[in-house]
Amino acid sequence: MATFNRHFLFFYLLILFVIQPFIESVDRSLFKTCEQSGFCKRHRATEPRQSPYYLEMSSFKIYPTRLEGVIINSQNGVMLKLDLIALQNNMFQLKASELNPIRPRYEAREALVGELDEANLEVISQDSDKIVVGFGPNKVVLNGSPFRADVYTGDQLLVSANARGLMKFEHYRPKSKGKPAEEGEEQPNEMQQQPPLSQDEEPFKETLWEETFKGHTDTKPNGPASVGMDFSFVNFEHVYGIPEHADVFPLRTTKGATDPYRLFNLDVFEYDLNNPMALYASIPFMVAHSEANTIGLLWLNAAETWVDIDAPSNQGVVSSIVDFVKGSSQIPQRDTHWFSESGLINIFFLLGPGPKDVMFQYSKLTGTTPLPPLFSLGYHQSRWNYRDQDDVRAVDAAFDENDIPYDVLWLDLDHTHDRKYFTWEPFKFSDPIGMINNLTAKGRKMVTLVDPHIKRDSSYYIHKEASDKGLYVKNKDNNDYDGWCWPGSSGYLDFLSPEVREWWASKFALDQYQGSTLSLYTWNDMNEPSVFNGPEVTMERDAKHVGGWEHRDVHNIYGELMVMSTYKGHLMRANNAQRPFILTRSAFPGSQRFGAIWTGDNIAEWSHLQISIPMVLSLSICGMSHSGADIGGFFRNPSPELMLRWYQAGAFQPFFRAHSHHETRRREPWLFDESIKNQIRDAIRLRYSYLPYWYTLFYENELNGLPPMRPIWMEFPTERNTFDMSDEYMIGTAMLAKPVVEADVTSVDVYFPGSGEVWYDIMTHQRYNGGQTVSIPVTLDKIPVYQRGGSIIPKKLRIRRSSSLTYSDPYTLEIALDKSGSHANGTLYVDDFNSFHYREGNYLLLKFTYEKNSITSKIIGGPGKFKTSSWLEKIIVVGLQKPPNSLKFSSKSIKTNELLFTYDETKQKLVIRKPGVNMGEEWKITF
Repeated sequence: MATFNRHFLFFYLLILFVIQPFIESVDRSLFKTCEQSGFCKRHRATEPRQSPYYLEMSSFKIYPTRLEGVIINSQNGVMLKLDLIALQNNMFQLKASELNPIRPRYEAREALVGELDEANLEVISQDSDKIVVGFGPNKVVLNGSPFRADVYTGDQLLVSANARGLMKFEHYRPKSKGKPAEEGEEQPNEMQQQPPLSQDEEPFKETLWEETFKGHTDTKPNGPASVGMDFSFVNFEHVYGIPEHADVFPLRTTKGATDPYRLFNLDVFEYDLNNPMALYASIPFMVAHSEANTIGLLWLNAAETWVDIDAPSNQGVVSSIVDFVKGSSQIPQRDTHWFSESGLINIFFLLGPGPKDVMFQYSKLTGTTPLPPLFSLGYHQSRWNYRDQDDVRAVDAAFDENDIPYDVLWLDLDHTHDRKYFTWEPFKFSDPIGMINNLTAKGRKMVTLVDPHIKRDSSYYIHKEASDKGLYVKNKDNNDYDGWCWPGSSGYLDFLSPEVREWWASKFALDQYQGSTLSLYTWNDMNEPSVFNGPEVTMERDAKHVGGWEHRDVHNIYGELMVMSTYKGHLMRANNAQRPFILTRSAFPGSQRFGAIWTGDNIAEWSHLQISIPMVLSLSICGMSHSGADIGGFFRNPSPELMLRWYQAGAFQPFFRAHSHHETRRREPWLFDESIKNQIRDAIRLRYSYLPYWYTLFYENELNGLPPMRPIWMEFPTERNTFDMSDEYMIGTAMLAKPVVEADVTSVDVYFPGSGEVWYDIMTHQRYNGGQTVSIPVTLDKIPVYQRGGSIIPKKLRIRRSSSLTYSDPYTLEIALDKSGSHANGTLYVDDFNSFHYREGNYLLLKFTYEKNSITSKIIGGPGKFKTSSWLEKIIVVGLQKPPNSLKFSSKSIKTNELLFTYDETKQKLVIRKPGVNMGEEWKITF
């Protein structure tokens, strides 16, 4: 009977996950609402009030960089340890944790870059009511009774914690006070005999130690453990971030209108749009921005988290700081309420003051995206699944036959033998090395899928080793956890364990992953983790990890730890000589250090193309800068127009991959009619021409955390009318993009920021003044993208099969002059595009400057031992009001040389031909 049930379950799941994708949309009943989540319901039921928590003002211990104190819950006497730590780069940390808990609290330290650099703080004042500490231009006022933390820069209040009294810290405890120990169980000591239920908990006592959803019972042997706090952003009307949600870029008000934004990594296919339900990634980082200030808040907690957002209609915390009485202040405010199922209250405040400062500060906490290999910024072709190696060869050849460049071909699930990762289907992919080498001969790469679920098959070496070594997550009964995913019955590796991570990393060695080469890279999918027969299609919360952690404690960081291990495996297999490329679906703060991300199982609909822009923007400002969406939509079949517009949009987003479900029609570019095919080819070629610019932006991203794709307000912080935008964005400092995301349109409205700026159409060089909205006519071949006046962008214009074949190609400089027609500048970063030698100073960083009567190139970084054979082929200057009489070129190797040029008076465009100088040499052109 048991065998029958397992077979029945397998076929049920097969129907559910293969046929259901073509049902209308996601079955939302599979996933909890706040009302169905015990801890969410408890926290959300708390109304603004006088907080029951107070600071024991005599408890403070003061050190050079931190202070420690004790917070007490007046309702039940539970005591918490409070830490306030000043950090370098204008940040500080506020942490509250149980004093003497019956079990530890998980802190998610792996999300951080390591030990953080602390800064000196000073006690400005201290009395029986409050203590005021200062660091740099900032101060934090810790109010005693009730407890509240107010954060100032100078005399300006920026954010207030617990001003609305929503702080809640549920303490671990046995089910009843003084409960007798079971036979063989250690008798609880006096410290473990925690207080009874508080008045907040009594109405919800049925869900404190156990709750059930869709037939799954979640046991909580240590009782409720959730934590929460409110934060009010004063003088802010807009907050952003906390991905991943299929929603607009500025976060909406949720209080009283909908569920809170949920952060709980889930496998959600055909996700709904414009709602706060959880998706694949959970990054609890929020950015508040106004014309005057930008600040960030990181709620470092790996458990399920919900975030409510409200915009008070009358007043905010300004009057509450005086008397907690509602007033009539007109100061704008965003109230937020954060709560997690377990863990600590562990908050990092990033005090800006500008948006780029906050990006830098976040990078100092969680790291940046390492400079990716150049090929990963090119075009990626994927499908579930290319049938066999002959299909791979035919697709690869067709790109060449149609003169379409691409860099990476992807193999999904069915390249494996019986869905066992690190294997190849023996008949369809009998010569994987030969197949890969056929691609690498043209400079191309391959990516294969490697997921976290391991098929339970005693003949499968990965499973046998994992089982023998005890590397799997355990269920609540301490047996190996058994869940269902693509292979059927599966074990799930416990990536919380450093031993497991080391073992997993070793499996990417070429002698372990048979049939792999150094040109084979990895895609970690389904790593939320996805469990088809689990609650909410994921792992039971009471499953057990190494160290005694329950899965509820670590759920959102599970996928990150897997990708961390995969990244290390790629480093190890190449003796740290080659930059990895990993794609992940699940993410948490710090995931950017290990991989790129995409927005998951979207749909071939215009609305999903539209939502891809705010989704990628949200990921970008939260560290995941190498991000994109499946071109064309993963499910269903796009119209030719939708497919074209998605290529045009994707060509100007960081991660550029087409991918589709195996039940969709084949949609490689040449399968469309000639006109659409040619326009798709033009979009892909346009992407390749800008690879030098993208590569330079990713180099800068590693240094300072600035995402290549960024909101307009990051470059124009005071432009209020950009604060609500979800469809227009900047690429670096120099490009503005507004992709066409609707069918059958003949025009789009483009806002050109900066009243003193000018912008140039990248194709026609038509000029537009900043500070206005212009209706731009569009045809199918039109992509509304503009270069900012005063910028210089490096490009490569030779048409090649792949980016690897462009390494030595010459450069073209596109110079767009500022409004006065007298100035422009830009940078170019060059290295070997693949290794880590750049970290030893072996690279070339150039600064180009146009000043009235000259153009110069200066080396401002490197070159160390690096040399390039690329040279300067052309310079294009737009916005030049009159032509030069002559142009003199000079450099170390070319003393003086007169250059040929043409000038178009109508377009005010100068074209300088073949300066011919090596890019590694400084030079000057004099008018």
